[in-house]
Amino acid sequence: MIEFFKTIFYIPLLNLLVWLYDVLPWQDLGLAIIVLTILIKLILYPLNKKAILSQKALQDLQPKLTEIKEKYGKDKEAQARATMELYKKEKINPASSCLPILIQLPFLIAVYQVFRTGLANGYLEYLYPFIQNPGSLNTLAFGFIELSQRSIWLALLAGAAQFWQGKMLTTKKPEIKSAESKDENMAAIMNKQMIYVMPIFTVFIGLSFPAGLTLYWFVNTVLTGLQQLIVFKNNKHDTNVKTVN
Repeated sequence: MIEFFKTIFYIPLLNLLVWLYDVLPWQDLGLAIIVLTILIKLILYPLNKKAILSQKALQDLQPKLTEIKEKYGKDKEAQARATMELYKKEKINPASSCLPILIQLPFLIAVYQVFRTGLANGYLEYLYPFIQNPGSLNTLAFGFIELSQRSIWLALLAGAAQFWQGKMLTTKKPEIKSAESKDENMAAIMNKQMIYVMPIFTVFIGLSFPAGLTLYWFVNTVLTGLQQLIVFKNNKHDTNVKTVN
């Protein structure tokens, strides 16, 4: 299993990063990381788009879920049946927002391994024959960021980007109208709290890892936020067109 992961994810990402380092101007590792992040984002674009739409749809559906909760009270079976009918009517699969994220995990783990072993310790023996071995990689990005060390500023930027990206997915918390709907509202409150917890967690992780990985995380989060803006805008436009028609 480890060899499979290394062959499918780790080695290709390491080679792609070194190739970008060789061909991009100034042989700047920071620039290579940014381009690598963009390429990974483009490869995973269909999955990311599906996850974004599913997450937003589930958020927007909270008021209707609360209405179902209030309507059926303690009849859990009726609630479950009505909820499934609502998902079917709205063409929403709750699990669809999780699967794309799980698929992206191997890429994140591979990138972490690249920075932890492939770059930090100069292990370049896994390069393909057609990839030029630079001998060593200059880990000083843009002339002032040491990617092999921790960076407080990058960690803070990654946390801010995480807050911005998560804020876009929030919807107004439904008003509590009955005792039966309190757990739905509690879920909404927890979702809102995650907007603040995730950035703090991101900063903590960013302070624990080399700046190379934090830079990847920061750029990836910014790109995710930009993709959300594009997806939401296009989805809103498509909805308006259908309404007019």
